[in-house]
Amino acid sequence: MRRSSNINCLSLQKVSRWFLFLLLSHTASSQSIIKKLPGFSGDLPFNLETGYVGVGDLDDFQLYYYFIESERSPENDPLLLWLTGGPCCSSFSGLVYEIGPLFFNYANSTENSITLELNPYSWTKVANIIFIDAPVGTGFSYSKSSQGYQSNDILYASQAYEFLQKWLMAHPKFMKNSLYIGGDSYSGKIVPLIVQKVSHGSEAGSQPVLNLKGYVLGNPLTYLKQDFNYRVEYANRMALLSDTIYKSAKRNCKGNYVDVDPNNQLCLNALKIVDKCVGKVSLEHILLPNCHGTDLNSFVEDSVTDFAAPYEQQKCKNDRRKFSNIWMNYIDVQKALKIREGTKTAWARCNRTLPYIYGYESSIGLHRNFTHKFLRALIYSGDHDMTIPYLSTHAWIKSLHLGIEDDWRPWFSDDDQVAGYTIRYANEKYHLTFATIKGGAHTAPEFNPQECFAMISRWFASFIL
Repeated sequence: MRRSSNINCLSLQKVSRWFLFLLLSHTASSQSIIKKLPGFSGDLPFNLETGYVGVGDLDDFQLYYYFIESERSPENDPLLLWLTGGPCCSSFSGLVYEIGPLFFNYANSTENSITLELNPYSWTKVANIIFIDAPVGTGFSYSKSSQGYQSNDILYASQAYEFLQKWLMAHPKFMKNSLYIGGDSYSGKIVPLIVQKVSHGSEAGSQPVLNLKGYVLGNPLTYLKQDFNYRVEYANRMALLSDTIYKSAKRNCKGNYVDVDPNNQLCLNALKIVDKCVGKVSLEHILLPNCHGTDLNSFVEDSVTDFAAPYEQQKCKNDRRKFSNIWMNYIDVQKALKIREGTKTAWARCNRTLPYIYGYESSIGLHRNFTHKFLRALIYSGDHDMTIPYLSTHAWIKSLHLGIEDDWRPWFSDDDQVAGYTIRYANEKYHLTFATIKGGAHTAPEFNPQECFAMISRWFASFIL
């Protein structure tokens, strides 16, 4: 009888926690269905929801999100939480410049009249996607107190995890959908932290139970020193450095080009020659023109170059970024997106004023822990990105010491052209696909939307490119 009583008590505790969480989810979130947007002709041909989810003590942190249902089968397609890098860059950047259903019509837009059009290669054709403005102070997310804007990697991941729990409680019809966590660039440090929290929560019996299946990372920052260190070898392989210059730098710097000993004059001299060769090459895409005034040693995403879709012109990325900064500050746009009045004085794609601490050095250990779990991972790299070279990403993947399930081979776009190269690793539980995007840049879907759409749609369907 005692055993039965204990079981009943435990069951009641779980039920109580469930109803408490359910109650909190309804009081902590707000949501609106958006039918029209300024600059887009007619009703939106997809389901867009925006809203806020409160996290933290007393819901002090109000995280803003955009949710777009799959245009194919919302009830069956996976649910993807997408983070934009930076850090502190709005998820609207990922939505309108990379994988979402809308982008700016640059040819027909001016600063006074900005128009939007449909992206034929939107990932929302095969997945439900939540774009979240995080950490607090990014995009339209805000804190009820000034102290709340202080953030770091761990806090960012914790808030995103709580957001996901509460969002799913408010959207129970998506509870059973396969869940993936994704992002690019600096998100390479945050996504694994969220995956770890979701995994630990499930193992501890936390409610709600999240149906986590895996994660997706594009050109991810994983271990800054290692990622940056591979730039020199990458430059040599891409014929930006001669073999003689590369060997001299490697010998005199002992393979370490980051945090160089200030007394190692031979290394410093070698690196001056390296900088002379690559200092004015665009890190984001080595074939694109370098823009005046960019910080070539920065990993933040505004310090890169780009060309304007649909690729008739070559321009600095900042020339494109101004469209989002202007459009998102239109009063009628903020009203259409149901932004709470008085919470934001001006929208910026990336908030460089936030007191953010870059405290989590490397996420490689997290990936190593995941190899013992039932998870699938897709890691992709634009092969013309020198910001986070594919060499660095592939190096830490190989350090996981997984078995090779399908060795290095080309993968093809829908028009039967080589779209990149791929290799698939596995053990009994864990499966990881690494893919390069031929000619791709740091934000690969922005530069190669057709190839990246083929990649993600196939991987979701069968995990084979």
